[in-house]
Order: sequence, then C-alpha cells, then structure tokens
Amino acid sequence: MQGAQRIQEKRMVIKNVALETVCGVTSVLPANTKMEVAFAGKSNVGKSSLINALMNRKSLARTSAQPGKTQTINFYNINDAMYLVDLPGYGYAKVSQSEKEKWGKLIERYLQKSQMLKAVFLLIDIRHDPSANDKMMYDWIVYNGYDPIIIATKLDKIKRSQLQKQVKAIKTGLNMKSDGIVIPFSAETKQGREEIWNLIDSWMEPEQQSDKE
Repeated sequence: MQGAQRIQEKRMVIKNVALETVCGVTSVLPANTKMEVAFAGKSNVGKSSLINALMNRKSLARTSAQPGKTQTINFYNINDAMYLVDLPGYGYAKVSQSEKEKWGKLIERYLQKSQMLKAVFLLIDIRHDPSANDKMMYDWIVYNGYDPIIIATKLDKIKRSQLQKQVKAIKTGLNMKSDGIVIPFSAETKQGREEIWNLIDSWMEPEQQSDKE
C-alpha cells in the first residue's frame, strides 16, 4: 500500500504544462490520443482559478474581472500524459443569445465527438443554490453520456459549519444521485485539489498498468 501511495504521489508531480490547442466555434477539434478531463462552469464561478491551482501555475489559465472571458475550448497538456480541457463559461448575461448558442454547439460537439474524454467536472459556487443555468448544464452533460462530478468552488467564502448544508443544497438542487460526488474546493487554500487529482490519477492507472504489461 505504501508503495502504491508513493507511485501515486510521483504521478501528481506536474513537470510540464502547455496550452496546446485552442478551439473556437469554427475550429476542428483535435484528435488527441491521451486521456482528457473537462471542466465546465458558469462564468465567474472560479474555473480559471481552479485550473491554475490544479496545474500549479499562477496565470496560465487567464482569470478576469470580466466574466465570460473563456470563449474557446482550451486544451492544456499535462506532462505529455493527459489533457485538462477548459470549456467556455455559460450564463454570461452580456453575451448575445446567438453567441451563447454557438458556444453551446461547440461544447456539444466536443462532448459528443471526443474519443478520449474520461469525465466532466461541473463547477458550482458553494455559497448559492444551483441556478437554472447550472441545472440545465448538469442535465445536458448527463444527456451527453457523462456523470458530472461537482466541484463546489469558493469554499473559503463560507463558514465550516455551513459546509454540509451547502453540499446538500447542491445535491438536492441538481437532483443528483445519492452516490454523486461533490468536492468542496478553495482556490485560496487549495483544499480539494488533492482529492480532484486522486480521482484523475485513479482513471489514469489502468492505462498505465496496461502500458507496463
């Protein structure tokens, strides 16, 4: 068991990170051959901050005071072993409806066509009940064949005593299964980062074992 833990810790060391591919609404999606995990979330939910924290980088994923900055699908190559995929933010009021529909089609095209997408993480602000847009996105991800893993962001903005109540509100609001996963996360303290990476590592493990065989 200790040996397995050492191997896992070794895998979590991030040596190389690169923004490899950026896809707009008219782009051809890349035919990647390594595992992908995607991140979706409402604008201003802290998606760029989360991705930067996962990659141990301060500003590779651009954060902005102006919500809705991510208008493309961004593929981050991690250690030449896998991809973190940043999907466009949704629910941004100042973007036209036609623009939102284009982003929606781009995300749908990715969810339906990616051969290497292992899981979709959906970010929800832990301080609030899921919005109508959050519910729609959750159901849409399910419809496209994935069981979303919820990352409840901005954990440092609530009291510890509120945690279980807010997690329950998210599960109820999204009508999640009883075994659905919610990971509370703080970009400030990095709480939740290790839990997210442990999940990603567990998905990579079978591939690595088959490589050894």
